[in-house]
Amino acid sequence: MVIDVDDTLCLTEAACFELENDVLARLGREPMSRAAHLSTWGLPLLEAMPRRSPGVDLAAFADVYREVLAEYVADGRLDAVAPENLRALDDLAAAGRGVMLLTSRTEAEVAHLLAPDHALTGRLDGVYHAGNVRFGKPDGRAFDELLAATGLQPSQCVYVGDSPGDAQAANGAGLGFIACMQSGIRRRTEFDGHRVDAFIDAFPEVVEVLADVEVRTRAGRDRWCSGLEAGGGADQPA
Repeated sequence: MVIDVDDTLCLTEAACFELENDVLARLGREPMSRAAHLSTWGLPLLEAMPRRSPGVDLAAFADVYREVLAEYVADGRLDAVAPENLRALDDLAAAGRGVMLLTSRTEAEVAHLLAPDHALTGRLDGVYHAGNVRFGKPDGRAFDELLAATGLQPSQCVYVGDSPGDAQAANGAGLGFIACMQSGIRRRTEFDGHRVDAFIDAFPEVVEVLADVEVRTRAGRDRWCSGLEAGGGADQPA
């Protein structure tokens, strides 16, 4: 299982909105609107900021952002993984699932999640971010390094994310996709046109839903193979 970070493993949009406006204030700039933040949520930070705060000095923003990020993490205002989500990760591991993260964040933005004393330590089999992949979401090639390193086939993997861009990346790579709606900022209709194997209202539901997705996927593959053996020209399962 491959998992997104923001608003999937952790609920972060509101906290990031506050954090980024804190940075803008320290730079002497006007705050962005919540609408501007929501409309660009899911984009890499420095790609989104010119749209959130037109004319912002990105180098200066990045310098101050690192300081404010450290403050928010230290205060527990960002990236606190809920205990029930940690239990879900443990349940996945107990069931023999490999668990990896794939995010659009930079290496600096995930460094605290990889610290030896973080709750995620020992619970992940790999972390892929903007610093160690060549392509970012929604490009399906965002999964290239993960697949190459693990030797897994796309059909053996499921991505859990919260945005249509996550769905597009998973679809493009041939992975299954589960949409996590826990943040409440997405509507199911936003995923129209993308393959979604399941919707979940809270991250811990993924443990039970994954098993169901696998059963349905396996049944679809079996029907497809049976059709080929019978010479029926069956379509490949979605």
